[in-house]
Amino acid sequence: MANRQSLKDLQVRLAERLTAARTEAATASWLAVEAGGQRYLIPLVQSGEIFSWANLQPVPYTKPWYVGVASLRGGLHGVVDLGRLAASGQAPGAVSTLERVTSESRLVSLHSALGINAVLWIDRLLGLRNPAMFDAMDESPQTQSPAWFSRRFTDTQGRDWQELNLQALAGDADFLAIAA
Repeated sequence: MANRQSLKDLQVRLAERLTAARTEAATASWLAVEAGGQRYLIPLVQSGEIFSWANLQPVPYTKPWYVGVASLRGGLHGVVDLGRLAASGQAPGAVSTLERVTSESRLVSLHSALGINAVLWIDRLLGLRNPAMFDAMDESPQTQSPAWFSRRFTDTQGRDWQELNLQALAGDADFLAIAA
């Protein structure tokens, strides 16, 4: 009889944990990343897979933020340095792009529905974020910021975050024209 009660208690606990996990997953809205010393929020619905740093082939005569191409899961993807792209092609510091690669460097692909085989090279992942983790939001467009910058947020520790609109990025004429 005690075994039946234990089994019943286990089933109740598992059901509660599954319900809590579904609720938490539904509230996560962004993948938080760091690139070029800045914090960014990438909408989960617009992002794809996360890859470890892969060997890539440089592509000559391209813009400074276009690092090269990498073979990921059998497909060729353009590798874009998010830090440099967001800084309008300016190098984030004096360190060259490939010298910034660390064990925390990752490639975040754009969702396949956006129709572009591209990955964003980020310096490190910072986890998932949801709206409850932020105190303030600024929807006014920043002067001289790219059109694919969306809202700005301030978290409970006072740190600034920039939300990215990958759909707008995928349609941006400057992003699509990689030739230098």
